[in-house]
Amino acid sequence: MENQSYFLDKNLALLLIVSISLLFTLIGIVYSKKHQSLKNYLTAGRNVEAFSLTTSLVASALGAWILFGPASAATWGGIGSVIGYSLGTAFPMLALIFLGSKIRKIFPRGKTLTEFIYSKFGKKLFKLILILTIFYMFIFLCAEITAVSLLVNYISGTPLWLTSILVIITTLIYTLYGGLRASILTDNLQFFIVLILLFISAYFINNTNSYFVSFDIIKNNSSHLLSNKYIPNYTAGLTFFIAVAATNLFHQGNWQRVFAAKNNEVLKKSLLFSFIIIIPIVFFMGVIGILAISIDSKVNPDLAFFSILLKDRTEFLSVLIIILAISLTISTVDTLVNAISSIIVVDGKKVYSNPNQKNYLQLSKVFVVIISIVAFIISSKGFSILYLFLLADLLCCAAVFTVFYAFYQKKFKESNAVTSILLGLFLGLLIFPDPNFSRSILVGTLLPFDLFPQIVSSSLLFWSFLLATLGPVIVIMSYDSFKR
Repeated sequence: MENQSYFLDKNLALLLIVSISLLFTLIGIVYSKKHQSLKNYLTAGRNVEAFSLTTSLVASALGAWILFGPASAATWGGIGSVIGYSLGTAFPMLALIFLGSKIRKIFPRGKTLTEFIYSKFGKKLFKLILILTIFYMFIFLCAEITAVSLLVNYISGTPLWLTSILVIITTLIYTLYGGLRASILTDNLQFFIVLILLFISAYFINNTNSYFVSFDIIKNNSSHLLSNKYIPNYTAGLTFFIAVAATNLFHQGNWQRVFAAKNNEVLKKSLLFSFIIIIPIVFFMGVIGILAISIDSKVNPDLAFFSILLKDRTEFLSVLIIILAISLTISTVDTLVNAISSIIVVDGKKVYSNPNQKNYLQLSKVFVVIISIVAFIISSKGFSILYLFLLADLLCCAAVFTVFYAFYQKKFKESNAVTSILLGLFLGLLIFPDPNFSRSILVGTLLPFDLFPQIVSSSLLFWSFLLATLGPVIVIMSYDSFKR
């Protein structure tokens, strides 16, 4: 490994990481000094305007994962996965136009989705969704830190632990100090940095490697990825849409911004613009994956985007990618950190038996530091957390219909909600593939493969998400029909 040639000098990479991280830390701290209150920490004073809210929503949604996920999925899931990823990432913005406005009307002083669930349903469902939400955001945090650490290591050979600890510490400093106010301000800056760098990337891909972007090379080498007869185009597309859309509806960072909007008009406008902006960005990153696999069938799917952009080993583009990746990561990590902290501050008292004896703001910061240490350990080892990410997605899929359908029902029993979610989880977990994606509890373990058609045994992930999502729908619809 010592003789391996990298795209960028390690010292320059470290200088970039430290400079970018400290810049956002300094900006966040200086700005937050004028806004030191719990109200600003949790909801930014509930007076965020459309421009700031839009840029914050987009920057928070587009983490370092967009440099890996869409392109990687496209190398085997084709154009269907690209469409599914794009719509799945953007769809929550559209859904929140209706869900967010309704909750703001019912619960005008709200701060979290979980406190609304507690007031409407009760403690059992509240605890289930609270655990689900924190688990999902923790996995998301690990994924972001791992992704950027692996990328910087790939480009410059910088040790994983070094990138990880620099990003985590600097982000924690300004986010735990300034809260949502600081997160939104830095998101505003990161939005423009990311947008400019993505345009530069697109320009270089189109001009430096103009033959790469020709669809002829896709038709000649990977036509199946565009074919309407290629089954993964449908199964992968639906899987990614369901998984990504469902999980983001439980993202406390999104709900914080719903409650932070100055009014419903600002909220609707910001969410609509965010929806429109997110789709082409994720779609572009996905199409790059199809181009990469068409050019080189042996390309590492996770590095598909970089295999094209760094083909000529340009130092300028290597610098650009590190700036892009660090900015994307920090914008997402500060959102996750503040989101997890806000849940503990607001909902912690509903869990403890002596709620008035604790300082929940202090407790939330200690809790965030602890899970950040765990995230550091995971990311510094370079573990693949895709499997855990998919498991977290499955949990959200089992809960999504029940929770949000109930928003529009005047009478909805908590016991029915918990039962439907648990049934969805049970059905999904029966088909959910093992870490090798070769078998599941039901298919290939309890029952032999021969009993199942190939479309089931070869698409376990798809069917697990479908059953986890539709199971609760069937239970609730059946109950409603019986009640009538």
